[in-house]
Amino acid sequence: MRRGAAAPLAAAALGAAAFGLHVRRNMGARIAVLRRAASTSPHASDGAFANREPGLPRPDVTVRQVATMVLRRREQGSPPGPVPLTTDPVLSGRAALAATWFGHTSVLLEIDGRRVLTDPVWSTRTSPVPGFGPRRLHPPPVALHALGEVDVVLVSHDHYDHLDRPAVVALARGTGATFVVPLGVGAHLRSWGIAAARIVERDWDGVATVAGLTFTCLEARHFSGRGFRRNTTQWAAWKVAGPVHAVYVAGDTGASAVHARTGAEHGPFDLTLVPVGAYAELWPDIHTTPEEAVAAHLALRGGVLLPVHWATFALGFHRWAEPAERTLRAAAAHGVRVALPRPGQRLRIPDGATEHADRGSGSPWWREIAPVTDDPVLGGAAASV
Repeated sequence: MRRGAAAPLAAAALGAAAFGLHVRRNMGARIAVLRRAASTSPHASDGAFANREPGLPRPDVTVRQVATMVLRRREQGSPPGPVPLTTDPVLSGRAALAATWFGHTSVLLEIDGRRVLTDPVWSTRTSPVPGFGPRRLHPPPVALHALGEVDVVLVSHDHYDHLDRPAVVALARGTGATFVVPLGVGAHLRSWGIAAARIVERDWDGVATVAGLTFTCLEARHFSGRGFRRNTTQWAAWKVAGPVHAVYVAGDTGASAVHARTGAEHGPFDLTLVPVGAYAELWPDIHTTPEEAVAAHLALRGGVLLPVHWATFALGFHRWAEPAERTLRAAAAHGVRVALPRPGQRLRIPDGATEHADRGSGSPWWREIAPVTDDPVLGGAAASV
C-alpha cells in the first residue's frame, strides 16, 4: 500500500469505529446486564418479559406486501402542511392538574404542584442510527432546556420513540429530576452515565413515592427492546397520584382486559393519557385504535381523555389526522370528555371541567391543514372540552 493512501484509510476506519460506538451506545445496556434485571421478575422467563394475554392473530400478508406498506407509510401518514404548534406555552406552572402535550407521548404533567415529564423524545429520528428511522413530522414546540425544573421524568418502556438517549441525558444534566422507569430500563440510563441514585425502577404492581407523588407501575400490553432481541426490559403503564389528583399514563398499550382491572383497583383517574395512533392490522394487540382507546378510558374510570401517540411520527399505515377524527367520533358516541390540544399547548384541568390556556383550543386544529369532507359529530362531550 502506498504511504499516501494509508492516512485516509486509517481515518475512515476510525470514523467507522466511532460511528459504530455511537450506535451501540444509543442502544443502551448490553443483553447480559438486562438479563440479570429480568431474572428478578416473576413476569420474565429466560431473560425475556411477556404479556399475560396471548397475542391476537395477524393477517396473512407477504413480506413484499409488508415492505411496500412500510415504504409508503411516511407519505401516507404525513400532514399535508406544517403542523400548527404552540411555541410559547406556560412552562413555569405548578397547577393542581394541567398537561402540556409536546407531541407523541411527551407530556409535561402538573399534578398537585409537582411536575412530571413523560417519555421525553426531542430527537429528529427514533432510531439508534443517525440519519435513519422514522423522522419527526413537526419540530419540538419548545427547546428541551426551556422546560425549566422537572421533578420526575417518567418512562413507559425502552422503544426509541419513548426513550430518547439525548433527551434523558440532557434532562439529567439540566434538571434535578428523578427518573422513574420500569424494571430493566434503569440499566440503559446507567449505561448513559445517569447516577443510580437518581433512578427508581419498579416491576408491575410496584409502588414508589417520589417528589411527593405516588407512582404505581401497572401492567400494559405491549413489548420492548432496543436491539434485535425483544422484551429485554419491562413495559408499563403508570398511575401518578398526588394528595388530590390521579393521572393514568398508558405509554404504549393494546386493547386489554387489564384496563378494567386497573380501573377497578386503582381508579378513578382525573386524566388519562392513552395512545390513539400507530395502530395497524399487522399488530392488533400492541397499539389501541381510537375506539379502543376510548373504551380503555371508560374502563379505567377516567375523567378527561388526552389522546397521545399521534401527529409526530408516521409509525402506522393510517392518514395523519385519522386518529383525531376517529377519537372525536368515539368520544361523542360514549359521552367522553376529550382534550385534543395542539403540540405545545397547555391545558388546565380543574375538577369537573377543562379550561384552555389558549383561546380556540376547543376547535379541531388539525383541520387547518387536513380538512375533512364528512365532519364527525362535534359539540358537547366530544368538542375538546
